[in-house]
Amino acid sequence: MIEIIKYDGTFEGLLTSIFHIYEYKLEKVEIIKTEIASSTFFDSEEEIVTDAKKATRVWKGISKKISPEGKMKLYKTFLSEIPQMENTILGYIRRGLTSEKNIETDFTDQNVLLVDKIAKKVSREKHRMDAFVRFRLTQDGIYFATIEPDFNVLPLNAGHFKKRYADQKWLIFDLKRNYGIYYNLEKMETITLEFSSEINQKSQLQRYFTIDEMQFQELWGNYFKNSNIKSRKNMKLHIKHIPKRYWKYLSEKNC
Repeated sequence: MIEIIKYDGTFEGLLTSIFHIYEYKLEKVEIIKTEIASSTFFDSEEEIVTDAKKATRVWKGISKKISPEGKMKLYKTFLSEIPQMENTILGYIRRGLTSEKNIETDFTDQNVLLVDKIAKKVSREKHRMDAFVRFRLTQDGIYFATIEPDFNVLPLNAGHFKKRYADQKWLIFDLKRNYGIYYNLEKMETITLEFSSEINQKSQLQRYFTIDEMQFQELWGNYFKNSNIKSRKNMKLHIKHIPKRYWKYLSEKNC
């Protein structure tokens, strides 16, 4: 019989679940988010309450066998939100803690290989968000940007933008996951707000953004159009470096 371990979907919740598995020496287990769990007649279930202390113990404990780089790969795998990634992470940790050697480059192990592949994909998405995020100045004096990345990379992007825009108040909001990170010149905090999709519609911009900002966006768009040399246009190469799914973030593509 498989023991179903349900958790709240947070990274601390996942680590708490792993603590529970080791504490009770569970072997046949499957970790799954509570929101998508479905009961079966043959499986037993247990819902884990997130415990920050237990999560910290697990995260510190695996440092004995898994390097900081390996731990970051595990975190990126979690941020991927790929189905079953929880059990891939559990398998990776189990192998890492029982092996006498470092397992982080042992790609004969399917969990190690999968974590490495997923982490690379998440890293690429993170770097693209670093490059493609475009801020607009709101009427409240906050530089605001929306994103909808394939993976939940906003926690990875936050440090980059804090360093780059340390003297400005800014908010990056993930429309797909309905949360954002706000920087108030002193610290960053995670916030949730109700946003309408109309915030990115041209007809509604004056409700949210300053006149100067709208004029700047139009000026930038016109510059982008006029500076392009049609005879040298290579759309295939352009799309390779800036895939179409990122165009919605770019003000120069929406003027």
